[in-house]
Amino acid sequence: MHPVNVLRYRTDEPLVEAPDELATEEPLEIRVRGRAVTVTMRTPGEDADLAAGFLLTEGLIRSAADVVRIATCPRSEEGNRIDVTLAPDVVVDFEKLTRHVFASSSCGLCGKATIESVRGTFAAVTSDARVEAGRLMRMVEAMRAAQGTFARTGGLHAAALFDADGNLLVLREDIGRHNAVDKVLGFALMRRWLPLDRHVLLVSGRSSFEIMQKALAGGVAVVAAVSAPSSLAVEFARGNGQTLIGFLREGRMNVYASPQRVVFPPAAADPAKHLVHGAVD
Repeated sequence: MHPVNVLRYRTDEPLVEAPDELATEEPLEIRVRGRAVTVTMRTPGEDADLAAGFLLTEGLIRSAADVVRIATCPRSEEGNRIDVTLAPDVVVDFEKLTRHVFASSSCGLCGKATIESVRGTFAAVTSDARVEAGRLMRMVEAMRAAQGTFARTGGLHAAALFDADGNLLVLREDIGRHNAVDKVLGFALMRRWLPLDRHVLLVSGRSSFEIMQKALAGGVAVVAAVSAPSSLAVEFARGNGQTLIGFLREGRMNVYASPQRVVFPPAAADPAKHLVHGAVD
């Protein structure tokens, strides 16, 4: 976090100068075999997880066995740099990287060449995992309670991984939505938890196409967000067997894809009777 002084105005209070804290944003260059593959704007911390998650979701690696070492270089005037050493048998086609050299913190997809180039070759989710609606509601409460930096700055997104019983396994905060997800997936990858086909990935903002693509790279069965999904996110989820939940807050939710994984109370209507599995409205 970055401390600053601000001029604070309230309609019922005198104008004062007061201390405040900002979410830190700095560039990170990720290098593979000595070659820069991306520069992303992120919140410092868990950079090794971020690098591993980025390489997973870009399709360069598939398991922890593909990674020999992740080394953070000392900070320089140009920013931060991290070097990833891959196993000798891992074939890297740098020309097939779909992200351009620079990616902003606000939109990882902005660095993608085309939508078609990121559809990838990740397998569809076929998990029979189920999670109770009440547990999903409590996951939101658990995530908010664990967002310490957000509580102090109001400027960070969060991604959290839960098991189907509602236990919080890992939470990461970052100024970029996609970075927070990469950090969670990288953490899980290096602990050999993949595929995450009996888990729930919860994000604090909206669910975009790229969030769904990253979740699919980790084999995540259920993706939930406290805000809205995009039309392309819903289309992608329906095409790849992912359960997608939006507006998970204040005792409610919308299920946009694969509702069979959500267990509703007996008094609730059967969601499968009301969900149209066709074109996104």
